[in-house]
Amino acid sequence: MIRHRFSAEDFHRMAEAGILGEDDRVELIRGEVVELSPVGKRHMAALKRLMNALFPLQQAKKALLQVQDPLRLFPDTEPQPDLALLAYRDDFYRERVPEAKDALLVVEVAETSLDHDLQVKLPLYAQAGVPEVWVVDLEGKRVLVHRKPEGGGYREAEALGPGARLSFHGVEIPAEELL
Repeated sequence: MIRHRFSAEDFHRMAEAGILGEDDRVELIRGEVVELSPVGKRHMAALKRLMNALFPLQQAKKALLQVQDPLRLFPDTEPQPDLALLAYRDDFYRERVPEAKDALLVVEVAETSLDHDLQVKLPLYAQAGVPEVWVVDLEGKRVLVHRKPEGGGYREAEALGPGARLSFHGVEIPAEELL
């Protein structure tokens, strides 16, 4: 079987041409268009809690929250993390898709996508140099925190469960609020 690999530009042209619709839940991973898992109620609630907790960073112009929008890691890879905290810009990235170098934190909420998030997306985030990634494992009732990217992995990794607190740029979030 011959596969055609797409660039991020190809991917955006397909959307502009109507081949990919606005409601299509897909992302570009290593040149392939990959369908995203459906979003369940627990997933939506965890994401809303994260947005609520991290919003003060946007209000203080320390970061911009991006929810389920593209983040360009490589010319052929543009996942749509559930949440990304980006370096603050007055133009809100109007002229370009945010890139890995703009990301301060990426969060993936995993209700049914844990294997994909850990085995496919996490190594890509590390390779692209995203400094911190949280994977909210709803089934395992834990938040997997990854820091200090090196190669295809992270030098620091810890699992936080109920009773633990997540911290990012002065914002404290009890882990159980996300689980």
